[in-house]
Amino acid sequence: MNVITLLLSATSQGILWSLLAIGVYMTFRILDIADLTAEGSFPLGGGIAAVAIINGIHPALATLLAFGGGMLAGLVTGILNTKFKIPALLAGIITMTGLYSVTSRVMGAPNIALLGENTVFTATQTMGLSKNNAVILIGLLITLLVIFLLVLFFQTEIGLAVRATGDNPDMSEANGIKTENMKLLGYMISNGSNALSGALLAQNNGFADLNSGVGTIVIGLASIIIAEVLLHNKPIWVRLITIVAGAIIYRFILALVFEMNVEPTDSKLASAIVLVICLSLPQIRSKFTFKTKKGANVHATSSKNQ
Repeated sequence: MNVITLLLSATSQGILWSLLAIGVYMTFRILDIADLTAEGSFPLGGGIAAVAIINGIHPALATLLAFGGGMLAGLVTGILNTKFKIPALLAGIITMTGLYSVTSRVMGAPNIALLGENTVFTATQTMGLSKNNAVILIGLLITLLVIFLLVLFFQTEIGLAVRATGDNPDMSEANGIKTENMKLLGYMISNGSNALSGALLAQNNGFADLNSGVGTIVIGLASIIIAEVLLHNKPIWVRLITIVAGAIIYRFILALVFEMNVEPTDSKLASAIVLVICLSLPQIRSKFTFKTKKGANVHATSSKNQ
């Protein structure tokens, strides 16, 4: 497989995975919460969309239903965390565990094939576009729409309250913000985006799998870390766009690794190594920056002494 083909494939996959990364970013960075619900809401979205499509529901509506299912999953985690005072990490694990059974009930089988079924990408494929190009076009439109809506949301009073809650919950509550409700909203938006990613990837891959959520949270975090290495301390809309770039870069690196004739039994190890490298990038960058500044200071000092 040549580099152009690899890049197209990585771009199509990365754009769809970026919606998961945006969902993870919502809780991990905006709310400052480690939420593991993503590993349950992601396959739930794929399962809902697949069942809806094979039952004759239009793919666009099926995808929206998946988004709604993800929001409900986020609501459950939010209630466990805010109302029952269960720690965020544990609340996410509880919901993720329960969602395995819920998704199994929804699907009625470990996996559902979508071969021969219409998907959100079918219309553009019938217009003559290749599968990768169709996925890139539709995926990019959906992702940009999600980013646009999120940017608008974060400019509203409620959106600013959600961000304030993540930055300093005690100060936000002292200023009259109902932080519990803001967290609930953040959980719902986050897991709605996770489920949306799962729904689109299931339609792209041609099947929905009950176990597809394993490791998704780490993929989302890797995409975020790569994005922050590229650009940091930027406006929210720039950060969201760089997350898309981060997801594409991660998928491209992974594709390159798998092109090196990696044995199927070693694929998980290869993925883990790539993740370690991606997650270590901030440390590498900070050390490199420190050494560069230190060298510049030494040079400036020596110049003054002369």
